[in-house]
Amino acid sequence: MKILMVLTSHDRLGDTGRKTGFWLEELAAPYYVFKDAGAEVVLVSPAGGRPPLDPKSSEPDAQNDLTRRFEADGAASAALSNTGRLDGVTHEGFDAVFYPGGHGPLWDLAEDPASIRLIETTLRAGKPVALVCHAPGVLRHAKAPDGKPLVAGKAVTGFTNTEEEAVGLTAIVPFLVEDELKRAGGVFSKAGDWEPYVVGDGDGLLITGQNPASSGPTAERMKAYLDNR
Repeated sequence: MKILMVLTSHDRLGDTGRKTGFWLEELAAPYYVFKDAGAEVVLVSPAGGRPPLDPKSSEPDAQNDLTRRFEADGAASAALSNTGRLDGVTHEGFDAVFYPGGHGPLWDLAEDPASIRLIETTLRAGKPVALVCHAPGVLRHAKAPDGKPLVAGKAVTGFTNTEEEAVGLTAIVPFLVEDELKRAGGVFSKAGDWEPYVVGDGDGLLITGQNPASSGPTAERMKAYLDNR
């Protein structure tokens, strides 16, 4: 099993002067779901090199055993420091693609032609794509083969409007994930704020998770799909 994980390179939270990036748990939890299953994991980002970490995601109240394991893992740290460039990879040679969230993807990956192309071609090749928390927002410009929005008619979830309101960033983000997925015709569902929740569409190829707590379960859903091919 070989998994491609796509991280943001964007580190600015609008014009607030605050930093953002990827959310640590949303990388660490899936990373170990895959690694502990014997998978090879390859990390990429639009700019390559070390992606920006949202500093709030490494604060004590956001840490757990998996984030601490990741931070103490020399091989994981080396992989994170040397991500490949997103525009230099395709789905070929990989079994699946996973997108961790954090607010950063709303600015870069959501508009990145290489990301859009990767999502579209991976799904057309019959391989799963999973996205968690804010990362489902990067589906906003992806198209199905018939030219319609990729998520139209598909079961999806992602960071909810009430969760965004709870972190005080509703007026800062370029768009709200829940609203954008609904606008594109996605069949959006959700659990309570901060509760783990994962949705797979009808054929199981598009898998989305609601929030940081959903990142491990989202990876488990993808692993189960790959195990049962």
